Amino acid sequence: MSNPLIDFSQPGLWLSAASIIFNPTFWNIAARQEYHNKVLTKLFRGNSQYACYGLAVTIFSLGIIRDAIYERALRTQPTHPFLETPFIHNLSYGLFLSGNVLVVSSMYALGVTGTYLGDYFGILMDAPVTSFPFNMTDAPMYHGSTLSFLGTALWSGKPAGVALTALVWGAYTVARWFEDPFTTEIYAKRERERNAGKKTT
Repeated sequence: MSNPLIDFSQPGLWLSAASIIFNPTFWNIAARQEYHNKVLTKLFRGNSQYACYGLAVTIFSLGIIRDAIYERALRTQPTHPFLETPFIHNLSYGLFLSGNVLVVSSMYALGVTGTYLGDYFGILMDAPVTSFPFNMTDAPMYHGSTLSFLGTALWSGKPAGVALTALVWGAYTVARWFEDPFTTEIYAKRERERNAGKKTT
């Protein structure tokens, strides 16, 4: 009997899947609560800037934990000969590097508050960022993270990693269904308020 591509009996696999789904779910719920009820700002005694930084630290820390769980889960999973070829191994470096370039350059372009949902705290950017990497993709953080997951999966030769990467992509896609229209409406509301202000002056 041939070895399975994925060992579903390993608890680490399910823990990794849970953390992948949890992270974007958490930050979407936290950000919505902040926008509607100012929950985090109240915790930080009315300072929305500090509240946003607090959420940023939390999201960043959860990301590190998620990545550590993912890498640990892959250690207990079977490898596949096709994924251990020199071509795939070299490809993994390119994917991982490209993914990290997208993530880091996106964070640099947006800053802390732009990266970590500052819009929901009322910390809005003056204008949309159109420079690199946003001239390459409309969601460089999400696409870059997905590429990094895939690069790690291919480097380790684990089909389970490829499956978990697909879950990452799915989780980010669902997150964007909620985030993109909401963020667009936040900026549209600002423009409506600005235009209303001009009419009254």
